[in-house]
Amino acid sequence: MSGQATFYGEAPDADAIEAIGRATIARLPVQFAEHLSDIVFAVEEFADDQTLAELGLEHPLDLSGLYHGRPLGEKSSMDSGAMPDRIVLYRRAILEEWIETGVRLDDLVAHVTIHEIGHHFGLSDDDMHALEESAGDAAP
Repeated sequence: MSGQATFYGEAPDADAIEAIGRATIARLPVQFAEHLSDIVFAVEEFADDQTLAELGLEHPLDLSGLYHGRPLGEKSSMDSGAMPDRIVLYRRAILEEWIETGVRLDDLVAHVTIHEIGHHFGLSDDDMHALEESAGDAAP
């Protein structure tokens, strides 16, 4: 990825994190991007207690993103009336990881975004890594 925004003073807000995530989605190969138009993309401060409990996590900083939905390969025409799939990035966990690792913020947000998109497609970790590389190759 190129051109990380430099932040001084206050930590990047949810809008800044969302902008990086949406820019990542915009750089995806068309065969992936065309299947993402119905996904709700959001940034929240932390995962709620119910989500953490469902995942067996104790601390909200342990979860930087989550895909809510059924992977494309598991969907059927009988799924009508289901809630839309969602990708949620958790701002505070991302910022904590950014501080701890020193990874560029745009790279970290892109990584989390692509990882969650990978769950939408039912991809393996290796496939997600390849998708992340292809999105990075398309960066301006």
